[in-house]
Amino acid sequence: MALYEHVFLARQDVSAQQVEALAEQFKGVIETLGGKVEKTEYWGVKSVAYRIKKNRKAHFTLLNIDAPSAALNELERQEGLNEDILRFLTVRVEELEAGPSAMLRKRDDDDRGDRGDRGGRGGPRPDRGPRRPRDDAAVEEGGL
Repeated sequence: MALYEHVFLARQDVSAQQVEALAEQFKGVIETLGGKVEKTEYWGVKSVAYRIKKNRKAHFTLLNIDAPSAALNELERQEGLNEDILRFLTVRVEELEAGPSAMLRKRDDDDRGDRGDRGGRGGPRPDRGPRRPRDDAAVEEGGL
């Protein structure tokens, strides 16, 4: 069987519980056709780059799938029929990511408020040396 990463976008109008129910429904489709869902991640409501069916935001969900291609075809067919699904994308991968995905790691970093070496906005940049005082005479003559 092949390994896939599958992301689907659900309308912003549905609740998070309904999105979880959709993920369980799709998981059932995969399992009845001989595959298994290794991991399910709900990424939350995010803005989309452009309007999709009059929606500016969507619920994002990732499924890591180990299944035959027939199971993926049926999954995508059912998602295409479902009015709550705006878009979906399936990518075949060599191996599935074991830990949290990059999107969840990014969200965790944002939640911590980690601003790197600078300690937030403002302050001196570490890649620049100390500031020189401006030469007021050069400014008056138009030299700078």
